Amino acid sequence: MDDDFRKRHARLVRDLADKAADPFIKRRLQDLASRYEINKRTTPLTPLDLEIANPARRPDGASER
Repeated sequence: MDDDFRKRHARLVRDLADKAADPFIKRRLQDLASRYEINKRTTPLTPLDLEIANPARRPDGASER
């Protein structure tokens, strides 16, 4: 994804958020738009990245409580 793509999609999602009547949906769309604006990652996440991001997840698929 290049910068132009991100900007277009952020604008599109923000326009949808402005039209949303439900406050929950509006917040979710605004969050998504901000992720398009902020996320400039050039390499995709790997399973190792995801595991580091979620250390509470156990290898057997169960989560700790």
